[in-house]
Amino acid sequence: MSHSSGQEPAATAGAGIRLAAETWESLFRAQVAVMRQLQAAPAFKQLALNEYDVLFTLSRCPSGWLRLNELNDHVLLSQSSLSRLVERLEKRGLLERTPSPEDGRGILIRLTAEGRDLQKQIGREHVRDIADLVVPALTAAEQKELLKLTAKLRASVASR
Repeated sequence: MSHSSGQEPAATAGAGIRLAAETWESLFRAQVAVMRQLQAAPAFKQLALNEYDVLFTLSRCPSGWLRLNELNDHVLLSQSSLSRLVERLEKRGLLERTPSPEDGRGILIRLTAEGRDLQKQIGREHVRDIADLVVPALTAAEQKELLKLTAKLRASVASR
């Protein structure tokens, strides 16, 4: 039966909502299970996963410097938690902060040589740990499909 109004019957809409919720729950629970395994890996004995996330994000910045608020857009932490974490990493000599020359109020952050070395060291181990979890579970074709689907979901959410 065709619906020229473009609206779904209530039963179909309800099924769509349930499927979306089940899909989200499955994605979330898979991510939590994987993250728990990764956090317990030897790679994160020197540095917590959220600290590594900051180093990793900074390592991918072409200029080497990122504003604190830009860094906040890329990590899963509140602004206040990120500020405290950045202070701890700076005290450990893994990154440095400087006032933004553009406005003086913003803070620019970059890795130190020690921070870059630690990020690379942990990163090599972390990638192996990821592969140890993902490769036995998903074929290469499934990994590519999952990559495509998660990118599509992120792009849709970002465009809202």
